[in-house]
Amino acid sequence: MKKLYLLLPILLLLSVTACQVKQNTDNSTADTTEQTQKEWAIALHGGAGYVSKDMPEERKQAYMESLDEALAIGSEVLKNGGSALDAVEQTVNYLEDNELFNAGKGAVFTAEGKNELDASIMDGSTKNAGAITGVTTVKNPISLARKVMTDSKHVFFAADGAETFADETDVERVERSYFHTDHRYEAWQEANKQSGSLPLTDEQKSWKYGTVGCVALDKNGKLAAGTSTGGMTNKMYGRVGDVPIIGSGTYANDLVAVSSTGWGEKIMLSVSAHTLASYMEFKDTSLQASMDYLVDDVLEPGDAGFIAVDKYGNFSMKTNTGSMFRAAANSTGEKSIGIWEEE
Repeated sequence: MKKLYLLLPILLLLSVTACQVKQNTDNSTADTTEQTQKEWAIALHGGAGYVSKDMPEERKQAYMESLDEALAIGSEVLKNGGSALDAVEQTVNYLEDNELFNAGKGAVFTAEGKNELDASIMDGSTKNAGAITGVTTVKNPISLARKVMTDSKHVFFAADGAETFADETDVERVERSYFHTDHRYEAWQEANKQSGSLPLTDEQKSWKYGTVGCVALDKNGKLAAGTSTGGMTNKMYGRVGDVPIIGSGTYANDLVAVSSTGWGEKIMLSVSAHTLASYMEFKDTSLQASMDYLVDDVLEPGDAGFIAVDKYGNFSMKTNTGSMFRAAANSTGEKSIGIWEEE
């Protein structure tokens, strides 16, 4: 009997060890592939939704050239040793100034016939962030969001408060008329004619889901993410989408940087950007597996699209909406520019 008591601890230890081995073997999501470290990487998006492949060739070419130019701006910053935050801000600035996209100059109109802008940015190395919502006179909202992060003790300013904070900075201001573009105004007028119960047309969906964003890894191994938007066409008074919500529209840590685009309410309810990062961390799995989980398992078809870059310089871009304006590159020469899912 005494010998049996002496053997019990040993048997228990062997049993626990066997269970651990089986658990590790069964963990099919674990990523054991050796990663190749890239010096830098960048990905960007110009909104997700459904865009018909029958769009005029001239317009398609304009989008592709704009995505390529935005990618070149961010890539140049990173090649020259610039920070991920600078690459994100300058890339998004370009997209905000380009009226093809629903951010800055190309912002859509609210139900009240105004242009209201949201943005957020996050530094993965410090997990500090800045966000603003409902601004109407800030030319480049992403730059004000960065000022919130670096020049205030807060994370999020809204509407009049954000405008007042902007008064204390050197960000460029413009008249509200600067944001007026004819094609956005016409889309708003058309939306006003539609009953809320009617399905949206393909064209209306593409505007509804418009946003711009960028994620980057720099040569110092730091990650950053930023997102900017003009919101949703004909949105109700006071509506705030996912873009300025840290963890939903934008998130970065020392493992991955993520920017979202799509149906803001769905993205918020899933805390989507943070969900991708958490799955990647706690499942100890790859960037692509985490992206697949978010887009295919967490969200429903038609909800959203995402771009992400991990600490190794891998990038992933995926949507379940049918199309997403997107581009990415890294230091090994990989480059991708596309609009539709299968590209």
